Amino acid sequence: MREYAVVLLAAALVTFLATPVVRVAAVRFRVMAAVRDRDVHVIPTPRGGGVAMYLGVAAGVLVASQLPSLQRSFEFSTQTIAVLVAGGLICALGVLDDRFGLDALTKLTGQIAAAGVMVLLGVQLAYVFLPVADIGTLSLGPDVGVPATILLTVLTVNALNFIDGLDGLAAGVSAIAALAFFAYSYHLGLVGFDDVASAPALITAVLAGSCLGFLPHNFSPARIFMGDSGSMLVGLMLSAAAVSATGQTDSQTLGSAASLLPLTLPLLVPIAVLFIPFIDLLMAVVRRTRRGRSPFSPDKMHLHHRLLSIGHSHRRAVLIMYFWAALLSFGAVALSITGGTVEVLVIVGALLVVGVVVVLSPRARRAAIAAREAELAAMKERSRAAHPASRAVRDGAGATRPPTPVAPSTPAGVRR
Repeated sequence: MREYAVVLLAAALVTFLATPVVRVAAVRFRVMAAVRDRDVHVIPTPRGGGVAMYLGVAAGVLVASQLPSLQRSFEFSTQTIAVLVAGGLICALGVLDDRFGLDALTKLTGQIAAAGVMVLLGVQLAYVFLPVADIGTLSLGPDVGVPATILLTVLTVNALNFIDGLDGLAAGVSAIAALAFFAYSYHLGLVGFDDVASAPALITAVLAGSCLGFLPHNFSPARIFMGDSGSMLVGLMLSAAAVSATGQTDSQTLGSAASLLPLTLPLLVPIAVLFIPFIDLLMAVVRRTRRGRSPFSPDKMHLHHRLLSIGHSHRRAVLIMYFWAALLSFGAVALSITGGTVEVLVIVGALLVVGVVVVLSPRARRAAIAAREAELAAMKERSRAAHPASRAVRDGAGATRPPTPVAPSTPAGVRR
């Protein structure tokens, strides 16, 4: 654990120190995020922070290669090197998009290419457990595992890109997801299923460090955005972590076949950890296709936009997203470690209720204020109606008055 802490701190430190340099370069080469109708920021802001994040990841991997206890992850697996190479490719693609604004088809082609390189270098889905109809564990060959891995990677990359809409949101959610994946991977090593010095644990440790090192520069008010170079890098690394930590695990070796929970956890953990980005992606695709628009066309209906429309401030909306990401991801990991004890279920359930109350609090507060104002207006109207002066006015207005005589009309052309 100490070695992983060293790697995480190295990645965080290098990212933190490299980000101001990248920011100056972004301003110099005009890699700027202009203000658009759907954006929250009000002034043009440099982007391209993914370059600093990649430098932090590379530094963390380099430090890990020099630590005796973590060298085993390089000796028995090429997954870390695969992620480093593919991450460099997709980060370069993101830099081009940050600077020149690539079209959606070009970006999608580059994402598939980077994911394909990662698969060719050793990161591939091998097992999938389906807890339905006694199917059990499916062993995936290259014909299924390769396209499934590429599809998962592209979906994760775009999901992280979709939630990158508020200062510090994508970096914080990614750090939480990476730490949750690290806890799950490290636990698998402790219980003897895998080596503690495993590729998924190392990948998630350096990713968490890189996100944490970038977050001080990116939290509201952000001085630099990670841009597509950062969001696509993070998405690829999270996908690689999910594949290497769960997709290469035979679930039926983790527990008794009579217990469904241990068997489904390798499938549930990545879903829970990546639930926030995936649900935002799914809602955006359904919403846009129903309106006859492209799934990649922008709008202001993402989850973070909805929190702002409810009445939450910028920072409060980001913190709420952090809370839900941490609750879902670490709740799933806690279930995997404890086996789903009653105490864990009660705590998770209580936190779910707290989260719902916090999310709806501005709307409930506005409704209560509106109801109170309506009640006060009604009370004032009743008091005004019951006042003696008001009754006298009503009585006087209702009394019968003699008709006003009307002068006879004079025909046209006749003088009096």
